[in-house]
Amino acid sequence: MIFKLEQVVKELFLKSGFDVDKVVITKSSKEQSCDYQSNDIFKLAKLYSRSPIEIGQKIMACVDSSLTDIFKNIEFVKPGFLNFTLSDKFINENLETLNEHLGISKPIKEELFILDYGGANVAKPLHVGHMRTLIVGESLKRIIKYMGHKTISDIHLGDYGLQIGQVIYGLKQENIKIDEITIEDLNRIYPKVSSLCKEDEQVKDTCALITKQLQDNNEEYQKYFKKILAVSIADMKKLYEYLNVDFDLWLGESDAYPYLSTVENLLRKKGLLQKSQGALVVEVSKDTDKKEIPPLLFKKSNGAYLYASTDLATIYDRVNKYNPNHILYVVDNRQSLHFEQVFRVSESLGLIDYKNLEFLGYGTVNGNDNKPFKTRNGDAPALASLFEQTKNIFVSKREENENMNNQDLNIVVNAILKFADLVNSRDKDYIFDLNKFSDVVGKTGPYILYTYVRLKKILGENSQKYVFNEVIYNEYDRDLRMKLLELSTALNSAFVERKPSYIADYVYNLCVCANAFYQHNHILTCEDDVKKIEWLNLIGLTAMSIKTLLSLLVIDVPSKM
Repeated sequence: MIFKLEQVVKELFLKSGFDVDKVVITKSSKEQSCDYQSNDIFKLAKLYSRSPIEIGQKIMACVDSSLTDIFKNIEFVKPGFLNFTLSDKFINENLETLNEHLGISKPIKEELFILDYGGANVAKPLHVGHMRTLIVGESLKRIIKYMGHKTISDIHLGDYGLQIGQVIYGLKQENIKIDEITIEDLNRIYPKVSSLCKEDEQVKDTCALITKQLQDNNEEYQKYFKKILAVSIADMKKLYEYLNVDFDLWLGESDAYPYLSTVENLLRKKGLLQKSQGALVVEVSKDTDKKEIPPLLFKKSNGAYLYASTDLATIYDRVNKYNPNHILYVVDNRQSLHFEQVFRVSESLGLIDYKNLEFLGYGTVNGNDNKPFKTRNGDAPALASLFEQTKNIFVSKREENENMNNQDLNIVVNAILKFADLVNSRDKDYIFDLNKFSDVVGKTGPYILYTYVRLKKILGENSQKYVFNEVIYNEYDRDLRMKLLELSTALNSAFVERKPSYIADYVYNLCVCANAFYQHNHILTCEDDVKKIEWLNLIGLTAMSIKTLLSLLVIDVPSKM
């Protein structure tokens, strides 16, 4: 809709004898005075060496009846602002476009996005801090698909790092047979041995040696590895299924190992590998860098490969198998330097352009002490127990919650956890507060679900194409319609900036408008049939939009609340 308005205003400028490359229309910060505004008169004044007031007056002289179908009012406000109030007809015509895919058109060119998210380390217990990459990544995948592109999701497990050596060490110390390893063993042993490595340098060296020998295909350690991997993945899939998160590829670091020698040879051919204290490194710094970017460590002096090595090998594999237009990494902000190094080397190797590799960093999930949860400390709520804890807190909030069936309660638990995460901008930290997130009022998942269920209760089974007349009946009616017209902007912003928070914030504000509309208009008892049908259509379109947007946030809707 904004694009339409910008085109109309550009034509008005041309008619007035002025031209500008791009007209910019923005939502008014003073909604009581107008809907949208443009500051382009200042730009025109500079281009044409005329005063803004003179240009504004000339533009207003060209406003005629041909614009009444679009604008109820156009006003020039000194020293150089154009204010626009939309006509009821224009609002309702544009509402009807939401019937088809929420007004989102197919892209000019369909592109392939590979999304790398999830990436938990095998053999470590999953906790609340692991949810963020899962939820943000899954939401982005759905948004990108909805915008008309193809996606491939890859969990890229951390399955060949030091933690595997630590767990194998612990299993052997406790004499646990390979075929008897359980998820409880893994969850117990990793924090225990991780702490031990900090206290005992000899144990740390032994674990590092086990890791290196595993990577060199030690037969015994490979058997341990395969069992650890199977047990971990089975547990992950159970938890991910509860969160409604899935992956096209369940690959890990170990799957990149067959390509390491190829990548190493490519680096040698291009003269990119250098020796440094026995290790192999790649220089990545540039003269334009504002801070120091150290070399990428490709191979340690003992011959062991690192995360950077396997990440490069994974990019090599992805490019050769799928030829993606974009590869997106949904990872912790604290890994930004690592991926900057990897991206620069990938481009130097000619694998893929730097601009097509995107680091989508996310902030940490913190406890009440405002410090990130950490697996190795054992201080983070485990995911399995977290789901049950969330359910119990929600049930305790209201007597009505106790009567909900288990399926609906699980949907609410998902909404509580996911909305709390996604409503925060991806790149920001946030404090995990279950009591606050579980409230049915405020900017929470339960509030959104409650609004949707209320609207569906009004509608009954009414489902149809939503058609509107040229009339808007009151300010609450208009506020809701205007908020619906902002939907495509929220979707586009979420896609372009790779931030689901735009959708989460928008759907909350849509629900605020919907509840105000519901409270001030008695729909079911309305005696004016035309008005009643109009309002039911408005409620229907709102409910449909909420449900669709929630699905992009990986949130289902319950049957009742």
